[in-house]
Amino acid sequence: MRVALWPDADDTPEQLLAQLARDDAGVWLGFCTNGETVGFAEASIRRDYVNGTGTSPVGFLEGLYVEPVWRRSGVGRALVEAVEQWTLQQGCSELASDALIDNTASHAAHAAYGFEETERVVYFRKQVGP
Repeated sequence: MRVALWPDADDTPEQLLAQLARDDAGVWLGFCTNGETVGFAEASIRRDYVNGTGTSPVGFLEGLYVEPVWRRSGVGRALVEAVEQWTLQQGCSELASDALIDNTASHAAHAAYGFEETERVVYFRKQVGP
């Protein structure tokens, strides 16, 4: 499912295990009644500036994926609610997230989960050395 959400990611199994061991990050899984995994959420605590937020630190929904056949069934909402509870337990009052500017399906899902759009950002870079 991570590959479906982040096809260009090249995390090794060791890197993924290290992420799971962190105190300031977590992974939540959504299951159907037969025990099949049908979705996941990854979140972390970000202590640097997070666009659109007014406090620090904040919980940050790094990724959310639900298998297409299970979308609009409540799995995504349940995963976001679990991340919200964890965020509160970490002492944070805000949960932030982001989405690619052209990913309108993600924008709609965020709105359905109670997120409000705060700003749109385009990042730039310029190579100045070898």
